[in-house]
Amino acid sequence: MTAADTPPEDDPRPDGLRPPASLVLVNTGDGKGKSSAAFGVALRARARGWPVAVIQFLKSENWVTGEQLMAEQLGIDFWSLGEGFTWDSDDLEKDEAVAREAWLQGQALVNSGDYRLVVFDEITYPLNWGWIDADDVATTITNRPERVSLVLTGRDAPDWLIDLADTVTVMENRKHAYEQGIAAMKGIDF
Repeated sequence: MTAADTPPEDDPRPDGLRPPASLVLVNTGDGKGKSSAAFGVALRARARGWPVAVIQFLKSENWVTGEQLMAEQLGIDFWSLGEGFTWDSDDLEKDEAVAREAWLQGQALVNSGDYRLVVFDEITYPLNWGWIDADDVATTITNRPERVSLVLTGRDAPDWLIDLADTVTVMENRKHAYEQGIAAMKGIDF
């Protein structure tokens, strides 16, 4: 018999738990669900009456995603500020400039203290490509207003970001519909 076969009898929570003013969550890994989990947190925060903002770094304003449609109905401020997939780009320098502007807008949202939760969806890509300054992002995370929580998503989160986070979840790909030639599906993937 393994531990998974029996229900726990001892409380697994550590002693001395204290309520946080805010948290930094990172969803990374090669599996599906990083953004979906972030939007779940945004939904939960909004249900508690928190002001919530989402900045998407790759999806453009031309995309109409289910998460954006629902976010707008719930009063979540939502910006898709990217230029789309890099492999479709005609001008990566423009994409880089757009990512920098998206970061500046997101940084201003954090620093304003007007939002209790800010989601930076797919931020690891422009970070890893050097399109936005890692030191600037780290400083913003570290010096954010006390009650501003953050969720940052994307593959290959850099070690410094993982170190700054309070919670890191790594999504692992074991099987994906794409690998079977199945395209993304409205309502499931976007």
